[in-house]
Amino acid sequence: MKATRGCPFSFHVIAIAVAIAYVYFSTVFVFIDKWLGLWSSQGIFNAVMFSVITLFCIFSYALAIYTDPGRVPSSFVPDIEDPENMVREIKRKGGDLRYCQKCSLYKPPRAHHCRVCNRCVLRMDHHCVWMNNCVGHANYKIFFIFVLYAIIACIYSLVLLVGSVTVDSPMDNQQSEGSHRTVYIISALLLVPLSLALSVFLGWHVHLILQNKTTIEYQEGVRAMWLAEKGGHVYSHPYDLGAYENLISVLGPNAFCWVCPTTRHIGSGLLYRTPFEGSSISS
Repeated sequence: MKATRGCPFSFHVIAIAVAIAYVYFSTVFVFIDKWLGLWSSQGIFNAVMFSVITLFCIFSYALAIYTDPGRVPSSFVPDIEDPENMVREIKRKGGDLRYCQKCSLYKPPRAHHCRVCNRCVLRMDHHCVWMNNCVGHANYKIFFIFVLYAIIACIYSLVLLVGSVTVDSPMDNQQSEGSHRTVYIISALLLVPLSLALSVFLGWHVHLILQNKTTIEYQEGVRAMWLAEKGGHVYSHPYDLGAYENLISVLGPNAFCWVCPTTRHIGSGLLYRTPFEGSSISS
């Protein structure tokens, strides 16, 4: 069954767009203008820098929304005789290969069915309501880069907010203190919790990347570890290649492109390297 995405816009996506617009205009036209003077050399420099970061953030966000996270080909059938396919994921009960009854397709390793998107997603991490899209094989790095730029923008704006509050400006006598106060209160209530939440979220995904896990695999791994310890065994994640290999498998082999929302290094999403084999990711 082939599922198609509906409209990428939703209440959550619109809320994010409004928040980005509000933070940008309040930062440039209130915080920078009051603290440094928008047309001073320092004001222009900070306005340009913040504008560039905001553009990267918007571009990454839009790309993450519109990029298909990866769908299972209708012709996919797992090759159980392939000597390079050392890890064959099976159903929790019984010994059959993983098969999705809703999609009527076999599931490749690390693929899961999303109830919201109503289809199986390759290397599914989670369904993000703030993007109205799944985060999976093809857009995970883009999603990660968006979160990174969002944190940088929030902290940058917060620093400019604090700096403008601590500086007395002659413009205060010419403008309404009430309107400025409202902008500062709304911005602080938005930026402080957002910076903290995104920092924790980014740290969590850095932790997952270094272990080559998805959010779903982490949750499943907790149970698997408990069952392994109960049986006197030691559980190890089958896709953990070591911190550095895990890092480049997600961000790419070129460190200069790690902060770019590109995914040219990823393969098909149907087969992944394991520590039990020496072959590279199939493309």
